Amino acid sequence: MDLEEFNSTPTDQLRPALAACCDVPRWVEAVLAKRPYGDLAALTALADQVLRELDDDEVDRALQAHPRIGDRARGASTEASWSRSEQSGVGDDADVRQELAEGNREYEDRFGRVFLICATGLSAEQMLSSLRERLTHDDATEAAAVHEELRKIALLRLSKVVS
Repeated sequence: MDLEEFNSTPTDQLRPALAACCDVPRWVEAVLAKRPYGDLAALTALADQVLRELDDDEVDRALQAHPRIGDRARGASTEASWSRSEQSGVGDDADVRQELAEGNREYEDRFGRVFLICATGLSAEQMLSSLRERLTHDDATEAAAVHEELRKIALLRLSKVVS
């Protein structure tokens, strides 16, 4: 949809598309509340500002909508379709997929949440390298990295909603 459609679409119809970008009700409602937007830059700026303000609980909530890197999201939902596209760089190399699966388990044991990375445009090797590097982070550094990756994903997905 274009920006004019975004501005005029009924709230109840637009809410699911925004939740597919970032499943945090406060973010969705903030983006909806500021309509109409004069241009895409204004929409992106507001969305980005609110994303930067998410607290740890909101980030954790949003993570629940994201599959593990290397897992194929199933279903016909918007989120599943986007996830499959975003993770297309994982490919079908069984060895790399196994290394990602092992790294995901180690990450989840270490940090208690799914490893999140904005995978668009990254190869499986790049994702795996980032996963290994982030396993060396302390809790605070990694929490900031997760928040940043979530922000990048949400803004990328918002750009898919409003083109």
